[in-house]
Amino acid sequence: MGRHFSDPRYALAFAGAIMGAGGAVAAECPCDIYEKGGTPCVAAHSTVRALYSDYDGPLYQVRRTSDGTTMNIDVRSPGGFADAAAQDSFLNGKAGTISKIYDQSPNHNDFVKAPKGGFLHNGGLEADAKAAKIKLNGYPVYGVKTTMSWDNEAGSVGYRNNATKNIATGNDPEGMYMVCGGRYYNEWCCFDYGNAQTDNTADAPAIMETVYFGNSTQWGHGAGNGPWVMADLEWGLFAGGALVNNDNTPIDADYVTGMVKGDSTNRYAIKGGDAQSGALKTMYEGPRPKDYYPMKKEGAIVLGVGGDNSHTGQGIFFEGAMTKGYPSDATEDAVQENIIAAGYGSEITAVRRNLHGGVGLPVVTVRSIGAGSVMFGFTTVPDGRRVHVKILDQRGRFITAIADGTTAGDRFAAVWNAGAVPPGIYVWKCWSGGRLLGCGKILTGK
Repeated sequence: MGRHFSDPRYALAFAGAIMGAGGAVAAECPCDIYEKGGTPCVAAHSTVRALYSDYDGPLYQVRRTSDGTTMNIDVRSPGGFADAAAQDSFLNGKAGTISKIYDQSPNHNDFVKAPKGGFLHNGGLEADAKAAKIKLNGYPVYGVKTTMSWDNEAGSVGYRNNATKNIATGNDPEGMYMVCGGRYYNEWCCFDYGNAQTDNTADAPAIMETVYFGNSTQWGHGAGNGPWVMADLEWGLFAGGALVNNDNTPIDADYVTGMVKGDSTNRYAIKGGDAQSGALKTMYEGPRPKDYYPMKKEGAIVLGVGGDNSHTGQGIFFEGAMTKGYPSDATEDAVQENIIAAGYGSEITAVRRNLHGGVGLPVVTVRSIGAGSVMFGFTTVPDGRRVHVKILDQRGRFITAIADGTTAGDRFAAVWNAGAVPPGIYVWKCWSGGRLLGCGKILTGK
């Protein structure tokens, strides 16, 4: 049966990625949203999907361990997901590592393994290319699994770029986010993504600004036992303004969105949420800790290690970006909606096509929402307009009608439990006001 948009469980149904054939994200991606909000991306990294709707280049590079040969892994189509099948074919069951993570922004702030310095006496290690396989909107993709070590000579997985372009320095404003695994973390320092010092040395406070995920209590921390999204600002991990911030609550989720931003005044913010559903929570927004204003950021970028190359944290990274300027709450909310729409952990692939535009006609979005369900969202529908959605099998035989009624207000949502039918390919069609608006495929059990 149909559900109205006012139902709070579906408040994030409509914004974000809309999947096209071949895994293309036909609408906005996170960096398009940041750009529209006036805070463009200056770095954008992901091994699972494009972060710009028109990006059609490589996401990362794989190194085959047996002979050292490398291969770029591209998106399946512009704005789409990683071509994991290309990696599988290249490695052919053999061992391999992620040797480079490309920056999708025009700045080319690419990641390679962290250089020597700080706690990494011999530099960082490259991640096992096959260690973090997940499904994204039903498509197999690979994340970046970082490891911990107490051995400074052996080191651990971590990536770094100390010679970047256009990353915030000094007290310049910036924002950043990452999507990471919510079940693989630890209590040590530091699974970070973001702005760090360029000399790998922890020689002062306020020289870095990164987003962290884990349950460290070595410095500040949140309520309960964690894990928390926090800010690593060097010489300390901070959950907010005080040493212990009970407003920074643990995040219990398979996939986590973490955000940190800081402006050019004495203000910074920490946000976190479930990357599969729901809104972001502002864990803290207010003055920086004592001795952290003005900031003295240096503009390097780290992934999986601390600013001083500390290598005892662990985590799984899927995507992240850094911005020029302090993003608005509305922009960050839209990014979170886009992340949810990307379908982290979803076994179902939802595809839409053949949409009709026009003044006064509804806009249709389709996305997986987990647990075997697919959501259809309709926006800008005139009040009282009839909406009808049918599900058919591949031969055109009727399966069910999941929406058949009039709207109240200008938004409408309908959910189909695809887990109730055998695995396969199904067709959806939707009408409003007697006009076919769109159709597409839903692949289940893949």
